[in-house]
Amino acid sequence: MTAIEDTEARPRGTRLPRRARRNQLLGAAQEVFVAQGYHSAAMDDIAERAGVSKPVLYQHFPGKLDLYLALLDQHCEALLQAVRGALASTTDNKLRVAATMEAYFAYVENEGGAFRLVFESDLTNEPAVRERVDRVSVECAEAVSEVIAEDTDLPAEESMLLATGLCGMAQITARYWLSREGKLPRDAAAKLISSLSWRGIAGFPLHNADPLHNADPLHNADPGHNADPGH
Repeated sequence: MTAIEDTEARPRGTRLPRRARRNQLLGAAQEVFVAQGYHSAAMDDIAERAGVSKPVLYQHFPGKLDLYLALLDQHCEALLQAVRGALASTTDNKLRVAATMEAYFAYVENEGGAFRLVFESDLTNEPAVRERVDRVSVECAEAVSEVIAEDTDLPAEESMLLATGLCGMAQITARYWLSREGKLPRDAAAKLISSLSWRGIAGFPLHNADPLHNADPLHNADPGHNADPGH
């Protein structure tokens, strides 16, 4: 059960264990922050949405920023785990690219609009917020970079630059796709961007590949798959 679902499922006044209450408050806060933005949201609004008194809210979170940062930590971690899971889901590099793009599109579409707290926050001038947003972008790119570095002859700095480009393209195009309100199905949109990404990254040769075949693009050893890496 997600924080949002917990908020909607619990009747007002229900006594909850501390952990469950914290999740409920986070779910209510997420709804308010996504709808109103940080600056317009009030702790009164969050308490009302959660069906608790302000003193109960303050027992768990000393202030609005603490609450916002707790949400940000939660959803930055969710994105990072989605990217890591996509990379670990297969050893086929073409499918890894597709899974990573899909992870970003799914993250943007789901999570109750939580991606707006990460990528479209109205509080990016706050150092603690900026640090978290920058960190998750770097950590996602680092996860992708490790795979690129392992599979190619590229040094760490070049691998990281490519990974940053791939992750940046994924999150920007996913957010643009969402703004188009379903004019293109998510699967089709993610496949389109993964195709573009694969055609670029597949041009880099495998690490320790046979010099006679060093021009072959980045792929696995399966002859059937390698025959046409762009498709």
